[in-house]
Amino acid sequence: MKAMVLERLCTLENNRRPLTLTELPKPLPSATEILLKVSACGVCHTELDEIEGRTPPPRLPIILGHQAVGLVEAAGDRAGKFRVGDRVGVAWIFAACGTCKFCLAGQENLCPDFAATGRDANGGYAEYMTIDESFAHPLPATFSDIQAAPLLCAGAIGYRSLRLTGLKNGQRLGLTGFGASAHLVLKMARYRFPDSEIYVFARSAEERAFAMELGAVWAGNTTDRAPRRLDGIIDTTPAWEPIVAALANLEAGGRLVINAIRKEGGRDSLLTLDYPRHLWLEKEIKSVANITRTDVRAFLALAAEMRLQPTVQVFALEQANEALLELKTGKIRGAKVLKIA
Repeated sequence: MKAMVLERLCTLENNRRPLTLTELPKPLPSATEILLKVSACGVCHTELDEIEGRTPPPRLPIILGHQAVGLVEAAGDRAGKFRVGDRVGVAWIFAACGTCKFCLAGQENLCPDFAATGRDANGGYAEYMTIDESFAHPLPATFSDIQAAPLLCAGAIGYRSLRLTGLKNGQRLGLTGFGASAHLVLKMARYRFPDSEIYVFARSAEERAFAMELGAVWAGNTTDRAPRRLDGIIDTTPAWEPIVAALANLEAGGRLVINAIRKEGGRDSLLTLDYPRHLWLEKEIKSVANITRTDVRAFLALAAEMRLQPTVQVFALEQANEALLELKTGKIRGAKVLKIA
C-alpha cells in the first residue's frame, strides 16, 4: 500500500516535505480489529505539532492522520461489530485502557494509557489502516467521505470545546482562530444557540471575511478588543498571545476554553498576565484534552440532524506535504482533506 510516512521530527521552515511517500505491506487486523480501506483523511493542525515536536513524541516511523474514513475490508477472528463493506470513521482516540478511574467515569480522554491515532499507532495518511472495532464509528449516510473526514476531529473536538464553555442560549461566544474546528463550531453554535451572538478573532482578513459569511456578528484580529464582553471563548490557535487577549475580552464569570495540545514556543513564550484585567472577577481557563468515543458519536448524530456541511479543500494523498505547509503558513478556509481512494 501507499502511505505518507513521518520518519523524523523536523520544522517545516527547514523541511517543506516532512512526509515521504512509501510502499508498505498492507496491515493485518488482530483478533478484535478491522482492516479499513481508507478513502479520505482530514489534515489537522495537530499533525504539525507532531511533526515539529510539540506533542508527546510520536512512535517513529509513523503514518499520521486521525480523521480517517473508509470501508471495512476484513476483520479479526473476534471482531463482529461491523460487516465487510460497512463505512466507518476513525478519530483521534485510538485506544484507552477501559479499567482506570477515568475510563470507568466516562472520561477515557484522560486515561493514562490513552493512545492517539497517527501518533501512537499508524493512522489514515495511507491506503489501509487497522483499528480496534470498539474505537471505529459508523458514519451517517448524510455525509460523503470527504465531508465526514473533518467531522471526526475538527468537529468532534469542537463539539467538546463548545460543551465545556457551558454556554447558554443568548450568551455571547467568541472564537479565537478560524480554521477547520472553529468554522464547524460557529455552525454548531448558531444551530444550538440561535439567540447567541458569535464574535471571531482571526489573524487574516480572509478568515475574518469567511467568519462573517457564516454568520458571525463581528470579526477582528486576534489581539483586538471585541465591542462587547463575551461569556465564553474557544481558542484554537497555536500561539500564546491570543490567550491573553481572549481573557481581556471575557465577561465576569466567563470561561476561556483552550482547544490545543501544545502552544508553539517553549516556556519563555508564556506571556505575563495582568491579574485585574485578565483573571479577576471569577474568570476561568479550561483546557480540552483529547476526545472520548461518546464525543465523536454524539457529535456525528448532531451533525446529521443539522445537516452540517463542512467547507473543505481536497488534496491527493501524495499532496499531504502541500496541505500541511498551507496550514503552517495560514492558508486556511475550512478543513483540508486528503482523497485517498
